[in-house]
Amino acid sequence: MSLPKVTLVGGPTALIEVGGFRLLTDPTFDGPGEYRLPHVTLKKISSPALTAHEVGAVDAVLLSHDQHSDNLDNSGRAFVSEAPRVLTTIAGAQRLGGRSEGLLPWETKRLTKPDGNSLQVTATPARHGPAGIEPLSGDVIGFVLAFDDGRTRPIYVTGDTVWYDGVAEVARRFRPGIVLLFAGSAQTRGPFHLTMDTNDAIETAHAFPGATIVPLHYEGWAHFTQNRDDLEKAFGALGFGSQLQLLEPGVATTIAPRSS
Repeated sequence: MSLPKVTLVGGPTALIEVGGFRLLTDPTFDGPGEYRLPHVTLKKISSPALTAHEVGAVDAVLLSHDQHSDNLDNSGRAFVSEAPRVLTTIAGAQRLGGRSEGLLPWETKRLTKPDGNSLQVTATPARHGPAGIEPLSGDVIGFVLAFDDGRTRPIYVTGDTVWYDGVAEVARRFRPGIVLLFAGSAQTRGPFHLTMDTNDAIETAHAFPGATIVPLHYEGWAHFTQNRDDLEKAFGALGFGSQLQLLEPGVATTIAPRSS
């Protein structure tokens, strides 16, 4: 079994190295600053642990959505423009053009190396906030990475979503060994969260009992209302602490799935 290595770059950006592939989630490489969006201003408060140059070449970018700067900032757009493949939403691919490929939920694409090694990427549904938020938030997807070796467990990247039926359906269809969970309980539009809070994260851990839960996207931006301490306390208090693996920024960490 090939054990993945995951390096937290910052915010939603993580480098996944597995089976000879290098995949990057939601590229954000800018330093601190403000981004004015149509309905809100986002404030970035810390720099990434690694630069785009230090990350280096990747086989593909897994972009959950392009319309929010905390998931794709200015330097991230430059990185995407040079990437050999970019998998994202249908609307995002139309906006970005170039090598971007749009996927609907449950649609799949295959990545293949010159030596014949391959993996299958399945887009998964995501809802970026409470029911009814879609006209404001726009389309978002997550990803499941499935491997052909018969030994490596799938990896699930939630993208920006809350816990809802779409995430539960991923649990019914797949048995991932690792869940890269976008957390932070982001709040920008009102008294509700747009990404998973600790309750959502616990629901996800419960739905994927055989998976190691690796949180991303809970630091670096002013609109996050929960941090790694909140996650650690919640998982510990409710008996899910053994499922939680927190990453140190910039450090390539081998992630082992739990036995299920």
